[in-house]
Amino acid sequence: MTTLPGRVNVLLIGSGGREHALAWKLRQSARLGDLWLGDALNPGLAMLGKPVDVPVDPRAPFQIQRFCDTHAIGLVVIGPEEPLAGGLADVLAAPNRAVFGPTADGARLESDKAWSKEFMRAASIPTAEGRAFTDPEAAKAFVRSRPEPWVIKASGLAKGKGVVVPSTIDEGIAAIDAMMTRRSVGEAGTKIVVEERLKGREVSVFALVDGKSIYVLETCRDHKRLGDGGAGPNTGGMGATCPVLGADGKRIVDGHTLSRIEREILLPTVDALRRESIDYRGVLYLGLMLTHAGPKVIEYNVRFGDPECQVLMARLKSDLLDILLATGSRRLEEVNIEWAEGDDGAAAVCVVLAGKGYPGASSQGLPIEGLDRAAALEGVRVFHAGTRRGPNGGAVTHGGRVINIVGVGASVDDARRRAYRAVEQVHFDGKTYRTDIGTDVVG
Repeated sequence: MTTLPGRVNVLLIGSGGREHALAWKLRQSARLGDLWLGDALNPGLAMLGKPVDVPVDPRAPFQIQRFCDTHAIGLVVIGPEEPLAGGLADVLAAPNRAVFGPTADGARLESDKAWSKEFMRAASIPTAEGRAFTDPEAAKAFVRSRPEPWVIKASGLAKGKGVVVPSTIDEGIAAIDAMMTRRSVGEAGTKIVVEERLKGREVSVFALVDGKSIYVLETCRDHKRLGDGGAGPNTGGMGATCPVLGADGKRIVDGHTLSRIEREILLPTVDALRRESIDYRGVLYLGLMLTHAGPKVIEYNVRFGDPECQVLMARLKSDLLDILLATGSRRLEEVNIEWAEGDDGAAAVCVVLAGKGYPGASSQGLPIEGLDRAAALEGVRVFHAGTRRGPNGGAVTHGGRVINIVGVGASVDDARRRAYRAVEQVHFDGKTYRTDIGTDVVG
């Protein structure tokens, strides 16, 4: 891959496990100059870069723009969805500075699910049937008129907590009341989408997009439900696997299926974005259901998934800095990505350690023990998600999802064994996790 000469100073926005994984991989680049962190309160992240000393706010951009100019930032990497939806990519883009992350218009694919549904309809992209509502009574009447319960989604950003998959129609009605009347997800639930419940295998497909070209990455599976076997409420994600294999050990997304996804979903999406005059540069996530009628879109995300990013970074062999810079600079045709093989990481499994009570409120400030022991195990990576530095200097809990444990190995089973061996080393009060990540379980 052709690369620009010299070192590149990078500004990384975000403070969770996804950003810790990105920073860890960026640090491996021989071309990395200074790595600046928009939020360095996460102690895992803080070890890898320098804290920015000005506010990172797209509504008041002058200080962060001046910071980028003063420190010769050549690449801005925006991890979370909120700053993308707020237009941070718009205000930080400059002729001598690439931004990895779409503009606010492009971020509407995730930040406005009602708009996204209309976007897919107009582009003839296969997706679930659905309708948007701003009136809770109309939404309830629609749900009652269906023979089976439909999925209820907050249209706005809800930090992974805006989707309810009800088992009964009464549960669907309760979800509408919670979102629209009691505002359980805040302003995100002002408008909702009531959507057909698709049946099949769910997979995550990520593609780099530079405004004109696409590059499809390895497929992943994200386990959203809190409990084993896909039980319990939806969460931001309790674990991930890469690649995605069935019970027979074969890839669920084979070459034929992936070609169909590119032809029927990815290319029409990029073409439709260009027709909307949206210059999309970043990663595009497809949450897909592999139905009997073919792959259909459940949702778009406009950033790396969390925890899918962690397993992708653990398996990535190529230079992440070159990849992100090429994507933000419209040079994606120069990219040739290599993935680890064999014992070095042919497979990766991420297990999320959450706090008691997640996805609701969970305890903060609890000491975390055993992180060094876990990280010292062969084939294990430990990423901080919701942590802070405690009064004694050690890590303490500070969020629902606390720690991400990634095992890598020659097979999914090998990676899974390594991940759970490390899970046993980490302790904090109320530690909650699933025991079936890396198995062929749905949900």
